[in-house]
Amino acid sequence: MANSIRIRAKASAGEATVKALITHPMETGLRKDKKTGDKIPAHYITEVKGEHNGKTVVVAQWGPAVSKNPYIAFVFAGAKPGDSVKLSWVDNQGKSDTAEAKIK
Repeated sequence: MANSIRIRAKASAGEATVKALITHPMETGLRKDKKTGDKIPAHYITEVKGEHNGKTVVVAQWGPAVSKNPYIAFVFAGAKPGDSVKLSWVDNQGKSDTAEAKIK
């Protein structure tokens, strides 16, 4: 799922606010296909990790209850404009994606 993350980061008073939108189906495994009646297999993000200049600042463990195309936002201290922030995710099918942005 290349390019599934849209990320922005902004610094203010030594803190960075990171906002990201992840494109992902987030299927629970409980819904049925309306045409065939077969269950749609579970496909959801299990872990999201945020890094600042290579140091982990947030780790979130997710499950099937998170909505489709989830939005995540977090704040951390010690950031300044020009620093790098990276967000990555892994899902229950072993797929993953990573996006990086410069803090403004």
